[in-house]
Amino acid sequence: MQNIKSVLTDEIQAGRERVAHIGRMLFDRNLTDAGGGNISVRVGDVFCMSPTLAGHLHQWQLNAEDVLVVNQNREILIGEGSLTREIAVHFGLHEHYGDYGTAVIHCHPRNLMVFACANMEMPPIMEATRKFGVTPVIEYAPAHSPKLGKRIVATMQGREARIAKHGAGTIAPWHGLFLMGKHLDAAFDAVERLDTNAYCIMMAQHLGASPMLKEESAQMEEAIANFTED
Repeated sequence: MQNIKSVLTDEIQAGRERVAHIGRMLFDRNLTDAGGGNISVRVGDVFCMSPTLAGHLHQWQLNAEDVLVVNQNREILIGEGSLTREIAVHFGLHEHYGDYGTAVIHCHPRNLMVFACANMEMPPIMEATRKFGVTPVIEYAPAHSPKLGKRIVATMQGREARIAKHGAGTIAPWHGLFLMGKHLDAAFDAVERLDTNAYCIMMAQHLGASPMLKEESAQMEEAIANFTED
């Protein structure tokens, strides 16, 4: 075990504070719930991670001291509590795509959960979500299974540039969203944009829009391609 004083730098403490803040924001904005979710951010050679049951036991009202500091061997260096059962997803994404992003958020966004429960991928229908492309859905694997990590990791292949630019997400059916971002603020931003995207798709049906806003999305792409300042 490393000496705690040699591990806890100002940068790591700032990472712990940021994880706690983002967790509260996710909960307050209905982007996750008391039933689950987890956050990790890489700081140097270690990871700042929300503890398991952050929603159930803390209602996401975490303080920096509640956030774990974990090494690459999945050993808790600082903090009380246990690692999330979805740790395989976090470490898999950090291992394979750490050159492109530093942060992973798993959450249960209220609107996007409809797509998760319908086992459906989600197209980008907003100007603000075009950069993310289609948010795919994986074949089912339970939260505790290593297969969940493998399947989430596999969906990110070919989307490295999206992670480096902002973020990329994947839907786990009947479960929620897993997203990797270039940093934690970008990851949070991407989660909220995708949840708004889901809300717009569903609510647009009340206006008589085409299914999944397919026709309207084509109009958007044409308008963007043809726009000039003249």
